Amino acid sequence: MKYDIIVLGSGPGGYVTAIRASQLGFKVAVIEKENLGGICLNWGCIPTKALLKSAQVFDYLKHASDYGLTIEKFDKDFNAVVSRSRGVADGMSKGVQFLMKKNKIDVINGFGKVKPGKKVDVTDKDGKVIEYTADNIIIATGARSRELPNLPQDGKKVIGYRQAMTLPEQPKSIIVVGSGAIGVEFAHFYNSMGTQVTIVEFMPNIVPVEDEDISKQMERSMKKAGITIMTNASVEKVDTSGNGVKATVKTAKGEEILEADIVLSAVGIKSNIENIGLEEVGIATDRDKVLVNKYYETNIPGYFAIGDIVPGQALAHVASAEGILCVEKLAGLHVEPLDYGNVPGCTYATPEIASVGLTEKQAKEKGYELKIGKFPFSASGKAQASGAPDGFVKVIFDAKYGEWLGCHMIGAGVTDMIAEAVVARKLETTGHEIIKSIHPHPTMSEAIMEAAAAAYDEVIHL
Repeated sequence: MKYDIIVLGSGPGGYVTAIRASQLGFKVAVIEKENLGGICLNWGCIPTKALLKSAQVFDYLKHASDYGLTIEKFDKDFNAVVSRSRGVADGMSKGVQFLMKKNKIDVINGFGKVKPGKKVDVTDKDGKVIEYTADNIIIATGARSRELPNLPQDGKKVIGYRQAMTLPEQPKSIIVVGSGAIGVEFAHFYNSMGTQVTIVEFMPNIVPVEDEDISKQMERSMKKAGITIMTNASVEKVDTSGNGVKATVKTAKGEEILEADIVLSAVGIKSNIENIGLEEVGIATDRDKVLVNKYYETNIPGYFAIGDIVPGQALAHVASAEGILCVEKLAGLHVEPLDYGNVPGCTYATPEIASVGLTEKQAKEKGYELKIGKFPFSASGKAQASGAPDGFVKVIFDAKYGEWLGCHMIGAGVTDMIAEAVVARKLETTGHEIIKSIHPHPTMSEAIMEAAAAAYDEVIHL
């Protein structure tokens, strides 16, 4: 079977790439070894948000009296919460199946391995191997939970994010190793469900990629919610011989042993680049990543790579954007390389975190003279009325030209607000233009305008 484009992997990089390629007139096939939608739809972005929504509703019930409501009896059903999450994921995967049919894309089930000569071998569940050829092959095989040598995952007592979504019963206690987006989201979920949660983070601050003010606010909020946080700490070894887990944690004060039912390893991801034929084809890699040019072509003509397996942020929306750009370039359209400095990052715990651009520390290191504005949600009428006054918006401008260097938010619903900053930065909008753009009242998004005004000493409500 001969195609114009074969896409290896059907995550948010792969399936989006395939659809855009089909729209552009290419004959396309997608190879997938599991379920359409990849990790994001089946074991990542979507089902975790379903779990977090259940946690949010449960938190509302626990605080009903804050809203003048009386609920005499309520409880959670952990298995039903997990079941709802799986149902949402299954529905999304079926949606991708529909999109494949709608766009006349062939779906090939099996494990794909690229070969020289623009060929792909696909091994199906029965071990049968079929060879396919294409003018262009796009590798979008994604990533999986990274394992540390001193924290091997057995899938039962030491688990990764995949098992954390489908535990057969709720643990009474859990140690979360790593406090990136995956770590704090699961920490929040299990804490909301009533599990005793401890976060162990190697760096001085949790969510360490964020602006330091955001990290400190997140730590305060999580501690207030009852989560124990250990920073500048590392898990040296785990003992799973007993009923639970004993984790030896190294801190500045020495070593201590923590006991819990389960340890969740959330220390990052590992690219899926093994055993897919890269070496046989001669595709260059470096430090777990496939090397590509700004249009995602590898060193071997006709072979491309996108998503978590290439350098850049390992985010679903980045993979989608890379794939679209890649096939539009193949179609001869005028495209601009992605600006990786204007990619939004979101964390969906409570409070949420959303950010784009430079942190204050990064901006100072680059030598900018800064104008910084912060607006707390405690001064927002909408936030107070919603019962969500925690958090703030922080904006960073270049004092000389007014360039919007960075935007950092923590609070309720901020993941839906960050796009304003992304678009404004894309359009090279200045701080004064944000201040003079009328924002609706009362909304959470007013805080962006107020923060910009604060940077220029024009803030009204603070």
